[in-house]
Amino acid sequence: MAEPALNAYRQTLDRLGEDIVAARHPVGSSLPPEPQLCEAFAVSRTVVREVVKSLVAKGLLVTGPKLGTRVLPESQWNWFDPQVVGWQTRAGLTREFLRDLQELRRVVEPAAVRLAAERATADDIAALEAALNGMTQAVEQGGDYVACDLLFHQTLLRASHNRMLVLMSKALGALLRTSFEISTARPASAAESLPMHRAVLDALIERSPEKAERASLRLIDGAAADIDAVLASRRRLPSLNAPARPLPVPPALSASAEPARKRAAKAVRVGSR
Repeated sequence: MAEPALNAYRQTLDRLGEDIVAARHPVGSSLPPEPQLCEAFAVSRTVVREVVKSLVAKGLLVTGPKLGTRVLPESQWNWFDPQVVGWQTRAGLTREFLRDLQELRRVVEPAAVRLAAERATADDIAALEAALNGMTQAVEQGGDYVACDLLFHQTLLRASHNRMLVLMSKALGALLRTSFEISTARPASAAESLPMHRAVLDALIERSPEKAERASLRLIDGAAADIDAVLASRRRLPSLNAPARPLPVPPALSASAEPARKRAAKAVRVGSR
């Protein structure tokens, strides 16, 4: 596919996918005829057909003789597809979406962390230390906390050295990013989460699957509590249509961040002995 056609395909896929997720084309409804879609998006029939094929593959649409092209219910959508997650976050997060995400994390991550406590390599530990240091720096000096948080959790899944979980770490990326952006909406949550992340990493260094699992559950439940607080505020859930906002540069080290920094630095020294 030539570059102009490829760009037209990508833009049309993004627009039509978001339209479906945002219920501008309700579940069970038929998409407009091809000529109408071509006119609406100013693209060729070839582009429209390729876009429809992609949306069928993602579980958003079904096509067939005498059926036309119909929108499938959310239960059929591929929620491990980063584009589907992206469309949902732009269209507006729902409480059901966040509930399902927290339940998924509670099922997958503690089991992966148990395996990581048994199998993590020196390189895995070093990568986790680097991610945690990045999180700490973002809290103390401002910066992209969410990117470092995401790296920490994806590295945990990879450290399980289970091929299925390693693959899931890629698929979960967009879902985890969504969770972290919501849970860190409360100003103090990032600083408060540092010792909980440190506890998970310390358990891996100690090769203690039980400690690692408990620490992972505390971390996930802490994030869930932050998300519940956002939901309880009854504010409109954010539409995440841009990169994560970096934490602001604090005027001085806060009372909560300074002890967290000292604990993290001490734990790094102990872990490197």
